[in-house]
Amino acid sequence: MTILDYFIIVLFSILILVIGLSFSKTSGKDMKSFFAAGGAVPWWINGLSLFMGFVSAGTFVVWGSIAYTSGWVAITIQWTMCLAGFLVGFVIAPKWHKTKSLTAAEYISNRFGLKVQKSYSYIYLSIMLFMTGVYIYAVSRILEVSTGIPLYLSIALLGVIVIIYTSLGGLWAVVVTDTLQFVILTAAAIVVVPLSLDKIGGFSQFLNSVPSEGFFNLSNHEYTLNFLIGFGLYNFFYLSGQWGFVQRYTSVATPRDAKKVGILFGVLYLISPVIWMLPPMIYRALNPELTGLQDEGAYLMMCKEVLPAGMLGLMLISLVFATNSSVQGVLNISAGVITNDLYKNKFPESTEKRLMLVAKSSTLMFGLLTIGIAMLVPLMGGAKEVVLSVAALTGCPMYLPLIWSLYSKKQTGYTTLLTTVVSLIITLFFKFILPLINGFNLSREGEMMLGVGVPAAILLIIEIALRLKNKPETEYLKYLEFTANKPVQEVASAIESAAENNQGLKMIALGILATGLIIGGLGAMAENGKGYVLGMAAILLLIGYKILPKTSKIK
Repeated sequence: MTILDYFIIVLFSILILVIGLSFSKTSGKDMKSFFAAGGAVPWWINGLSLFMGFVSAGTFVVWGSIAYTSGWVAITIQWTMCLAGFLVGFVIAPKWHKTKSLTAAEYISNRFGLKVQKSYSYIYLSIMLFMTGVYIYAVSRILEVSTGIPLYLSIALLGVIVIIYTSLGGLWAVVVTDTLQFVILTAAAIVVVPLSLDKIGGFSQFLNSVPSEGFFNLSNHEYTLNFLIGFGLYNFFYLSGQWGFVQRYTSVATPRDAKKVGILFGVLYLISPVIWMLPPMIYRALNPELTGLQDEGAYLMMCKEVLPAGMLGLMLISLVFATNSSVQGVLNISAGVITNDLYKNKFPESTEKRLMLVAKSSTLMFGLLTIGIAMLVPLMGGAKEVVLSVAALTGCPMYLPLIWSLYSKKQTGYTTLLTTVVSLIITLFFKFILPLINGFNLSREGEMMLGVGVPAAILLIIEIALRLKNKPETEYLKYLEFTANKPVQEVASAIESAAENNQGLKMIALGILATGLIIGGLGAMAENGKGYVLGMAAILLLIGYKILPKTSKIK
C-alpha cells in the first residue's frame, strides 16, 4: 500500500465519522428518533441499510475464497439471500410493520407478556454479543494484514469509533452511514471488475484459463442442493426475525414501504454477488497456485494487482465500514432492548431525558463488551468457525418461533419460548457435547439442516397438538384487544420528520459528492484504469447533484 492509500483511509474514516456525528442533536432527543429515526425513514435508505447489514469483510473473504476455488457456486450461495429478500418483502416485512411495535422485543412483550420478552431479550443479547465481537475481529484482522496495525489495537480503534457515532447519532446515523458505505463499496467493487478482465486479457481469456470442469456449475459436491435449501431457509428466517433487521421494517412510514425495503434488498443481492465474485474467479486464472487459507485473500490480491494508487485504500476502508455497519445496527437495537424493553418496563415513570441517558450508556456498555469478545475470538477457533456455527445453530431457534407467532393464533408465550430453549439445547448438544462423547462432528450441511429442522419440527408438532385440543386462544385475543386500542406508533410531527429526512438526504448527497470528487482526483492521478475511475467519479457526482437539490424542497 502507498502513502496515498493510507491518506484515503484516514480521509474517508473522518468523513463517515463526521456524518454520523451530525445526527447527535436531531436523532438523540427522544426514544422514537434514536431507535426508529422518527418512524419515517425513506424506504430506499432503510433498504440500503438492510443490505449493508448483511455485507461485511467476511463477504469477500469467505465467499471470495469459495469463488476462487469452486467458481460460480459462490454466487449461487448468495442468491439464496436474494430469494429470501423478495419473500420477506412480500410476506414478512409488512406484517412486522402492522404490529405497531417499535422493536421486536416490544412485539414479544405485547404478544406474550413481559416475562417472555425479558427471557428472549437475554438470549438475543447473549447471541449478538458473540456475533458482533466476531464482526469487529474479522475486519480488524484485515486491517492487520493490510496495514500492519496490531490486531488488538485495530479492534480497540474500530470498536471505539462505532460506539461513538452510534451512541450519539442513533438509527439515523446508522442508516445514513450505511447508505454512504454502500455507495463507496459499490463504486470501488465495480471498478475492480473491468480492470481485472483487462489484466487477464479479456473475458474469453478468462473463460479459457479457469478449470473447465464444474467451475460455472450452480452447485457442487460440497455445496449441495440440500445445503443451498437449508442456507436459503436460514437466510429467510434470519432476515425475517433478526431484531436489528426488524427495525428496518418498523421505522418506515407504511407497510407498503416496509415491503419495498425487502424487495430492494432482493434486487441488490441479485446483482451484487456477480460483481463481487468475478474478481476472485478471475484471479484463479491469473494465479492458480493459492493453497490452504491463502484463497481467503483472493479478492484483495486481485485488488492489489489492478487498482491504481489510492483506490486500494478506498476498497479497504469500504470493507472496514461495511463490516462496521453490521455492528452499528446491532449496537443500536441492543441499546433499544436494554432501554425500551428492560429498563423502561422496570421503571415506567422514567423521564425521556433519563431514558436517553440509559440508551447511550447501554450502547457504550454493550460496545465495550463487544470489544472484549472480539479480543477473545482467536481463542474460540477464529472468525469463520464462530460465525458459521453460531449462525446455523442459533439463528432459526431464536427467530423462527417469533415469525411463526405472527401468523399463528394458537402459539402462546410458553410454547414459543419452549421451542427456542429446547431447540438451542438440542443444536448445541450436537455441536459441543456429542463430539466429546463419541467423536461425532456435524458437517456444515448437517449444522444448517439441524438448525432449521429442529425448531420447525417442534413448532409444527405444537401447532398440531394445540389445534387438536382446540384450546381457547386467550393470549391471542388479549393481544388483538391491546393492539386494537393502541394507536399506531406516533410518527414524529410532519415538521420534525421532514427536518430529519432533509438532513439525512443532505448528508447522503454531500457524502456522495465528496466521494465522487475524491475518486475523480484519484482517477486523474491514475497510471492505469484512468477511464474506469473517472467514469465512476462522474456517475457519483451526477447522483449527488441530483439528490442535493431535493433536500431544499422538503418543508
